[in-house]
Amino acid sequence: MKVKELPAHGFEPLALPDGEREIDGVYIGDLLSWVMGRAQMDNAWITIMTNVNVIAVASLADTSCVILAEGVEMPADLVETALEKDINVLRSTQPIYETAIQLAGLIS
Repeated sequence: MKVKELPAHGFEPLALPDGEREIDGVYIGDLLSWVMGRAQMDNAWITIMTNVNVIAVASLADTSCVILAEGVEMPADLVETALEKDINVLRSTQPIYETAIQLAGLIS
């Protein structure tokens, strides 16, 4: 599944500079150093963190997108940074677990 297909399934796009990226797995975590060392290339990364380091870690781990769960807000300046760095960011209003279940069902 491509990142650009997620909005049709209820995920709100905040930044989609590279919507053609394929999603190949899901990683969930908020401890950035842990995510950086364990998330796989092309994973969709689900988190509730919304700071500039999220954009940096998503870039280093080469995740296909960041999905902010639980309806958390991302400041406008970070959305702009995500666009500049070609990091896809979407939002879900669902809790983390339900977001992961939904996403896993879409990509399997």
